[in-house]
Amino acid sequence: MPCLVVVLALLATLTACATQDDGPRSAVQTFLDRFADRDFSGAGAVTTDPDRARDQLAQTWTGLAADSMSATAGRVRIDQDVADVPVTYTWTLAGGRSWEYSANIALGRGDTGWSVRWKSSAIHPKLGADQRLAMSQTSPPRAAVNESDGSEVMVDGTVVGVSFDAAKAAAGGSVSDSAHRLVDVLGPLIPGLDPQAIAEKSTARSDPLPIGRIQTADFDRLRDRLAVPGIVTEDQAVLVPRDPGFAPSVLAKVKDEVSGGLTGASGWRVSVLNPNGLVADVVADESGTPAPAVLLTLSRSVQDAAQRAVNAVQGKQAMLVALQASTGKILAIAQNRDADRDGLIATSGLYPPGSTFKMVTSAAAFHDKMTDPDAIVPCPGEIHIGERSIPNYDGFSLGAVPLRSAFAHSCNTTFADLASRMGPTDLTHAAAAMGLGEVYRVPGLDVKSGSVPVEPGLVARSEDGFGQGRVLASPLGMALVAAAAATGRAQVPQLIDGRETTVTGPQAALSDEVYQRLRPMMRAVVTEGTATSIAGSGEVYGKTGEAEVAGGSHAWFAGYRGDIAFATLIVLGGDSTNSVNVTRDFLDAIPAGYRP
Repeated sequence: MPCLVVVLALLATLTACATQDDGPRSAVQTFLDRFADRDFSGAGAVTTDPDRARDQLAQTWTGLAADSMSATAGRVRIDQDVADVPVTYTWTLAGGRSWEYSANIALGRGDTGWSVRWKSSAIHPKLGADQRLAMSQTSPPRAAVNESDGSEVMVDGTVVGVSFDAAKAAAGGSVSDSAHRLVDVLGPLIPGLDPQAIAEKSTARSDPLPIGRIQTADFDRLRDRLAVPGIVTEDQAVLVPRDPGFAPSVLAKVKDEVSGGLTGASGWRVSVLNPNGLVADVVADESGTPAPAVLLTLSRSVQDAAQRAVNAVQGKQAMLVALQASTGKILAIAQNRDADRDGLIATSGLYPPGSTFKMVTSAAAFHDKMTDPDAIVPCPGEIHIGERSIPNYDGFSLGAVPLRSAFAHSCNTTFADLASRMGPTDLTHAAAAMGLGEVYRVPGLDVKSGSVPVEPGLVARSEDGFGQGRVLASPLGMALVAAAAATGRAQVPQLIDGRETTVTGPQAALSDEVYQRLRPMMRAVVTEGTATSIAGSGEVYGKTGEAEVAGGSHAWFAGYRGDIAFATLIVLGGDSTNSVNVTRDFLDAIPAGYRP
């Protein structure tokens, strides 16, 4: 009998405990179920402050823009007429993102039973009174842009995007007043802001009006002054140069080309916002996934050497383009500040090439079997072709000499005579075979290689023969000619790995024999001709040029050493020796043993 009494007493105790536990558990589960079903009034009804609970629960769904929510209650802890229940919330946010966290819900027992003692922390433990949750998408980290030697040249940076939300401005006071305060703060950083235009444009749209971007340091300095109803800010990822001095004109173009392809998966963030919309805390922050890094063909070693060389030229535009001769990969595009003012003219500016074009004229003559490097040709001080009198520079004369010597010493009269005996398309064909005159679409660059028109006119064709007629070339175009001379075929310029260059224009080719004849003539320019100042810089092959234009002459030098083809131009630089010396400084600065 005593045993039976003990068992009955124990059962009574357990039953009482179960009844106590079921009261708060039932109340909290009702609250959670109605919250998950977006029944905000129903959920509020089981709390001690139905109206405030209803509003904050509704704000949470709106701020998170959630697809669904589920919640599970843990073990109930009871102390007489109060209880608390740990809860795990699982939200499914836009894009299938999942956010899980724990909170604690307090309950109290009154005359009508158990109810949720309303606090904002029932939604999230870090949510204070009059605060709300808001989910925002964050820009993913941008992939880095690297050069071919392995260093980063553009990296992911952060700026603060500023927008203006007219609805929030109106709710917090006056749209006009907020717009004027915004302009007062940001006007010095974002020129051209007009408060009336901002007010009109923002009220005519449902989403915030983008205002502009400011640096993070500026935002930190102005944070308190930007606490204005309607001003919305967010961090944004952008590409920024790691070294502002590394190919700035090129990287500006590259940024436009690759920015859209560097954004991987977006990240997201849940913030606690104060009533004025400012972030009080960040309670969830998932970074995006960056896209693979972009690899440029530029070489830091070659680019730095080229940049130092052109920077030594003061008061005139100087530029140098270097390619890997065997592939067409662009190793360097260097311009001094005078050149940078006109954009990326090293790849898109067209200039008379002067005597550097004699590489093309020689190739055309060899292709037509008109002559060879050892053939004796006339080099008078002046020659008359049609009604045109064509002189050599300063009227010098060599008499009858091998074509190699006429090329090395740059006899205009010799090459004018050769061109006069060619057909209208011969120079055009040879130029196209060497990459000059083709239309290239190089991702990340504005490119014009040059123009070599078909010329039926005898005099005009003769002038084209020594680069003083209607032919035009960019430094990139002449570097391509030099690369063809080095390798025996036209190369296609490329700047970004994996982004192929497209080529349109006449397709042409020259035989290996043509190039085999051209190369020793280019070497003679350095060993005995007009480029002897670079003779101590290794086995350099090249051709100088002085292109006469209004106001003076352009100084050119184009050629190759090993697997590096190059073209150097100083606009109105006078004597071609000036460009030869810039090229010498460039080649001498490339690290010993460097191979593209």
